[in-house]
Amino acid sequence: MVGASAAGLTAAESLRRRGWDGHLTVIGEEPHPPYDRPPLSKQILTGAWGPERATLRSPPDLARLRADLRLGQYATALDVPSRRVRLGGGESIGFDALVIATGVAPRRLPDSDLAGVHVLRTLDDAIALRAALRARPRVVVVGAGFLGTEVAAAARTMGLEVTVVEPEQVPVRRPFGDRIGALVAELHRDHGTRLHCGVPVRRLRGAGGRVTGVDLGDGTTLPADVVVLALGAAPATGWLAGSGLRLGDGVECDAYCQAAPGIYAAGDVASWPNARFGTRMRLEHRMNAIEQAMAAVGNLLGDATPFAPVPYFWTDQYDTRIQAFGIFPPDPEMRIVYGSPSDGRFAAAYGHRGRVVGVLGWNAPRQVRTLRRMVVDRAPWTTFAAIPALSPAIVN
Repeated sequence: MVGASAAGLTAAESLRRRGWDGHLTVIGEEPHPPYDRPPLSKQILTGAWGPERATLRSPPDLARLRADLRLGQYATALDVPSRRVRLGGGESIGFDALVIATGVAPRRLPDSDLAGVHVLRTLDDAIALRAALRARPRVVVVGAGFLGTEVAAAARTMGLEVTVVEPEQVPVRRPFGDRIGALVAELHRDHGTRLHCGVPVRRLRGAGGRVTGVDLGDGTTLPADVVVLALGAAPATGWLAGSGLRLGDGVECDAYCQAAPGIYAAGDVASWPNARFGTRMRLEHRMNAIEQAMAAVGNLLGDATPFAPVPYFWTDQYDTRIQAFGIFPPDPEMRIVYGSPSDGRFAAAYGHRGRVVGVLGWNAPRQVRTLRRMVVDRAPWTTFAAIPALSPAIVN
């Protein structure tokens, strides 16, 4: 296993659980034992949890894996014909089967090496950002996807002055579209977060090696003591250059999570065709990392089962939990099927090409779990024909 986060750890545990008793090596670039990433932008960042609470397994649990756990080491190259992985220290490790679970790396801006500029991907990133926030700085978050809005919510919960910059017209537009994005914007404004949407960042401003502000494309300069870059992430595939594997948006696998004979990929780094929805996808979601790692190991051991899940993901911001099952293509049909946005509690269904392809719950966990079955069964969109389509005016 190259990668020792949720996907790599799950793959190792799945092998043992399935009765495989051979030699097992798990390579992890970070020095920490495997830990959970979702709490980094929430409980760890606010200080509600100590870093140790994010650890996924105790030392005795890891010992029971009987794995050669190589923490603080990273892969630099893959030689497919000779079946070897080269490490940063020069060592070369042979394998009969390989699971690639190297995740993603955060995107940055020029001049992001200024003091006070942070990204949030690793436990060390979260610890460093938490320390910076304790000095009560003026915070600018660049990017209003899930990570950016979660960081903004955490910082506002700590009572800090927070501004979010997003080139799209509303937050979380890519996963959920304009209507839900407008609700997320309203949620943040209600909690005192300033939003600059529909405007790009031109550059980071600094003095004496430290960030002092963010220049926007409309000529505005936002003063800042701390800038958090939440610009999305790129699959961590640099070490695979020249390997012969297909590297598009991640490691391109077949429907069985296989990238080449005996070589599989799982988690944020893996791209594969999901037959349930008829599209190739790559998901940066915690539940997918676990499910795909289990599927990859099952197919490695001979299951020959296509991986065709219904994606599940969620975000917690202030007192609101947004949960989603399925996919959310551009310009889908959308209907509120329970509750109302004005009440702060509702569930919505999304249709595409005549089928229910996604459901979303806003503080409605029971209802969205019930609706999930419609996505699994590819229910016809006419199921909701009697319910009026959601007008953008409802959430503006």
